[in-house]
Amino acid sequence: MRKHILAVVGLTFGCIASAMAQGYPSRPITINVAFPAGGPSDTVARILSEPMRASLGQPVVIENVTGAGGTIGVGRVAHAAPDGYVVSLGGWNTHVVDGAIYTLSFDVLRDFEPVLLIASNPYLVVARKAMPANDLRGLISWLKANPEKATAGMCIGCPQHVFAAFFQDVTGTRFQLIPYRGAAPAVQDLVAGQIDIMLDSPVSSLQHVNAGAIKAYAVTAKNRLASAPEIPTVDEVGLPGFYASQWFALWAPRSTPRPVIDKLNAAVMHALADPNVQQRMADLGLQIFPREQQTPEALAAFHRAEIEKWWPIIKAANIKGG
Repeated sequence: MRKHILAVVGLTFGCIASAMAQGYPSRPITINVAFPAGGPSDTVARILSEPMRASLGQPVVIENVTGAGGTIGVGRVAHAAPDGYVVSLGGWNTHVVDGAIYTLSFDVLRDFEPVLLIASNPYLVVARKAMPANDLRGLISWLKANPEKATAGMCIGCPQHVFAAFFQDVTGTRFQLIPYRGAAPAVQDLVAGQIDIMLDSPVSSLQHVNAGAIKAYAVTAKNRLASAPEIPTVDEVGLPGFYASQWFALWAPRSTPRPVIDKLNAAVMHALADPNVQQRMADLGLQIFPREQQTPEALAAFHRAEIEKWWPIIKAANIKGG
């Protein structure tokens, strides 16, 4: 009898989910971005919103819910109704780092349904123009010969901070981490020669590389950037496997029906296949994930692997939330 009741309940919920998906979407969809307008996550969301609207037949609204390192906005999605009308565009910062440095009211893995991986933002190893080293091997040698003398710009808990800790662990180098309120003022000091090195996003540093104001040694990814093909990868210049990228993905609240997830997934996949979207992403130094990785299952596996990789590094460096 109990098995019969459970089967009936399961069938009922399945029918409700199917009916929900058939009518989905019937009203605007909100993409929650946990950072201010104009930042990387917000920019990615806005690039995708119009082609998603065309696919789904409903407006796609960007809502910036900021504060506490992104945890407020992501928490709102975690506790939202699982109907596909409020989703989270986040990534490495919000769904990996925040889980290691904050006490959260939600679980970054269990409280979300993965939709798909969108794009990654590999970083550049950059240095002041007058840095003696002319390539990455030379930079590592110089840092080893001058322990604790070099300075690296970063903001607490930001990618620059975590990636710099990772760089020191992998290369056996030691340098001083100089905190800034954000990447922009740190890059300004790098251009002025006030600090020595950074691991920084191409969005903020590539313009200065192209102007000859700072040096770029490598891209922290397997592939070169389409917007800067002359900069080699870490694999090519003596630091194989040093992959450090921000990345962006889409999640829905836990228990969102799979047919709804599939509709969201198809809409974003369609957007990422648009040549205009691809060009806009490339201009920002973003690398769209291959089509075979644009599945909920691929995001789930990738997300777990990133947590397993980065949480020990973050905790060993004693990085805390601001």
